[in-house]
Amino acid sequence: MPMAVLAALLAAFCVLTAGCATGGTGTRDEGAAVSMPVERGLPATPPTSAPSPAETVDAVSLLRQDPKVGRRIKADLKPCAEDVYPVDTSYGELTGGTAPDVVINVMTCGDAVGIGTYVYRSEDGRYRNVFTNEEPAVYATIDRGALVVTRQVYAKGDPVTYPSGEDVVTYSWGDAKFSERYRVRNSYSRAVGGGVSTPEPTVPGEN
Repeated sequence: MPMAVLAALLAAFCVLTAGCATGGTGTRDEGAAVSMPVERGLPATPPTSAPSPAETVDAVSLLRQDPKVGRRIKADLKPCAEDVYPVDTSYGELTGGTAPDVVINVMTCGDAVGIGTYVYRSEDGRYRNVFTNEEPAVYATIDRGALVVTRQVYAKGDPVTYPSGEDVVTYSWGDAKFSERYRVRNSYSRAVGGGVSTPEPTVPGEN
């Protein structure tokens, strides 16, 4: 075979295999140029930690040790059945502290009427009472960072199950205390839901 033909075949073989040229871009160089920048270009993902769940509190013990809780409330703070107390507890953001705030509602066992509501703020690992309302038929909730206190309003002769209306007061936290922002009075219709109070029949001769 002529030397010129042999040289041409050898050159063609080197081009196909892309590995003979010392200054070329062979598969080894090309692989490094593609893979390494992709790996280095990935954005660094910062470590994330899921928020820890709210630490539950012993609401009954907290109320009993609180000097701001009235004696009548503490005397009525008894289990309704076995170890079940008439106490509702809510956790949420109200005061901007480092831990969730705690809202505690105390009710009666028989008809579940609220007799006291309290807000506790975590400070230095301890809970401090920052709101107290011990009016009859009161109940507090957390609504989008605000404290909403509802109080049932009873007129003379209203049964416990059918109040005449309710006052809804919204409080916000500022200057280390809760301040009233809104107040709404809702009046209930006495013609629906069995709330109509009919006069007792008069027996002849009573007057």
